Amino acid sequence: MKCFMPCIAETKEEEESRTVKPNLATPSPSAFLDEHDLASTSLNASDTTTSTESSRSRNTQFPNSSKRSSDLRQFTFLELKEATKKFSRSTKIGEGGFGSVYKGTIRSSEDPSRQVDVAIKQLNSTGNQGHKEWVTEVNVLGVVEHENLVQLIGYCAEDGERGIQRLLVYEYMPNSSVDNHLSARSETTLSWATRLRIARDAARGLAYLHEGMEFQIIFRDFKSANILLDEQWNAKLSDFGLARLGPSEGRSHVSTAVVGTLGYAAPEYIHTGHLSSKNDVWSYGMFLYELITGRRPLDRSRPKREQKLLEWVKQYISDPKKFQTIIDPRLKGEDVLGSAQKLSHVANRCLEKRPKLRPTMTEVLEMVTPIAEAPIGMDNSKRPIVVAEEEDTCRNGKRTIKPNKVLGGWLVRIASLKRPKTVI
Repeated sequence: MKCFMPCIAETKEEEESRTVKPNLATPSPSAFLDEHDLASTSLNASDTTTSTESSRSRNTQFPNSSKRSSDLRQFTFLELKEATKKFSRSTKIGEGGFGSVYKGTIRSSEDPSRQVDVAIKQLNSTGNQGHKEWVTEVNVLGVVEHENLVQLIGYCAEDGERGIQRLLVYEYMPNSSVDNHLSARSETTLSWATRLRIARDAARGLAYLHEGMEFQIIFRDFKSANILLDEQWNAKLSDFGLARLGPSEGRSHVSTAVVGTLGYAAPEYIHTGHLSSKNDVWSYGMFLYELITGRRPLDRSRPKREQKLLEWVKQYISDPKKFQTIIDPRLKGEDVLGSAQKLSHVANRCLEKRPKLRPTMTEVLEMVTPIAEAPIGMDNSKRPIVVAEEEDTCRNGKRTIKPNKVLGGWLVRIASLKRPKTVI
């Protein structure tokens, strides 16, 4: 799904907030985590004069991050080059607008004799595109720590043969992204029980960013592609390059240029540039329908009436007899209907047109947790994903489908994607 960056008029204050100090605007190895520069990165936006009904005391800039950032390892470019076999295509596991992601192996900081797998994001070395997002991500993950946020292990920022090299080193998430597993191109699909746990984990991560600290962070690009799965299929939020600090005390939102992903962004944010935590709540509501249906919020490859997910599901969610129509057909055979309807009610709360009527993520978490933890018809606790394969034999002239064993540590690579097989 493509990211959008509409060209809209910015306020004078916003223009100033987007002006980065010299050592950040011109990337250099010393640009990393200078406390003086935290206030001038893209995480800070101008506050509006609109009061909020229940605002909390929050800082307008990040608190001292030196303690957390001191835990980050500083790698040399040569170390990361060796870790990825010279950034070999065979180690590439992802690619985005600002660079590529590779799987690498480094020595453990706790036990140098032990090797650990990591994910290494390399920013394109030509030009300054993405540098601010790189700094923002370091600043966010340098001051927050939560079990449902991907851990930043370290970074590299040094002059290289082809310009300044900027890399980030994360914990490796072997089971790829939720988006990859929900894709129609995937040979596997997430079981319903796993989807419910993912919904809970993602809500935990957002609730922490919004309400778990003295300051508030707005994700601004919450989507299934930015939710990664570890070895135990726990979900963790990733990619904080577009994150912003929330409004200060007495303010309801910040004004900012509109960025994000089509299909997930809240309507008031698209139309006005007013950003608040309720924008993330809207995105989370869209994500819940993505889990229920297996469809993306915006899919141009579908018939015109089905391209916009929210418009399509509205035809069926009000009638219990028709609700089954929207459930992902790949979940056939699982006891989904009851909990899917409950999850739909939560999604509808998140998708209220008026931001003030949407719940907070803490309230959302309180609604989602009992749904995710309630027993369902069949025990899928040991079946995080389901994969099917065709049998060579035919019955009654029809080819039969037999479930294959559950795969662990499955990772999507674009080059190896095949036509999806029927999943039951």
